[in-house]
Amino acid sequence: MRFHPTGKLYDFDACNFPDLRDGDFVVVETARGQQLGQVIRLRLASSGRKAGKGLKPVVRLATGADMIRRQRWRDLEQQALTFVRQVSRRMGLPIKLALAEYAFDGSHLTVLYTSEEKKLNLEPLKGELQEVFDVPVEIRRIGPRDFARLMGGYGACGEPRCCARFMSEFVPVAIKMAKLQGVSLNPADITGMCGRLRCCLAYEYELYQEACKLMPRRKKRVQTPYGKGKVIDLLPLKGVVVVQLEDDRVEVPVEEVELISS
Repeated sequence: MRFHPTGKLYDFDACNFPDLRDGDFVVVETARGQQLGQVIRLRLASSGRKAGKGLKPVVRLATGADMIRRQRWRDLEQQALTFVRQVSRRMGLPIKLALAEYAFDGSHLTVLYTSEEKKLNLEPLKGELQEVFDVPVEIRRIGPRDFARLMGGYGACGEPRCCARFMSEFVPVAIKMAKLQGVSLNPADITGMCGRLRCCLAYEYELYQEACKLMPRRKKRVQTPYGKGKVIDLLPLKGVVVVQLEDDRVEVPVEEVELISS
């Protein structure tokens, strides 16, 4: 489930609610008290883990009154975000604000931001906000990938961003993943809205790794049905080796290629 339309996905113990459905709104217990969120998908606990073990519980289904209260806080959050943005600009703070979020019971307000500056003094900002809002205010920094998730939008593929749609955790992404898959190393082609390497580079990486184990390396001399040549490229998912012969270039199934011992 998630607490924000494009927020991070969290797991909760719903074993006491067998009739729960995707899309339902529920009240759950969190480290910050009770919160209201929406069920994104239901799944059975893995076989190696007892159902609900270690997870915070779903307390109850949301009521009509809960939803009215939630909308009231959402309206106030937009007003709060606008105010915080005005104050931060007046103070000349190099930050990008993601959202302002009230707790379900309105007991505190959290402001999320990101910045390229490593060290920032936000005490003056917090002090001014604390004078305006009658609840404790927390200003919390998030990374550029979390910021992109909260902003939502579409990726270069034309689909809604993976981080905002279904990813519950970010996976490490390295430039070697792009190299192995033959993806252009032009920053515009491998960088997401967050300014980091695109998460999708990791999706098929293991598949490429396994496929490449069965293939000769580039620049190796090989024997093919068309004669001897040098490996100049690999097409792992097609199981094809591209070989440069003396006067031709051919694509050969990997099972028809034999490495020539040096």
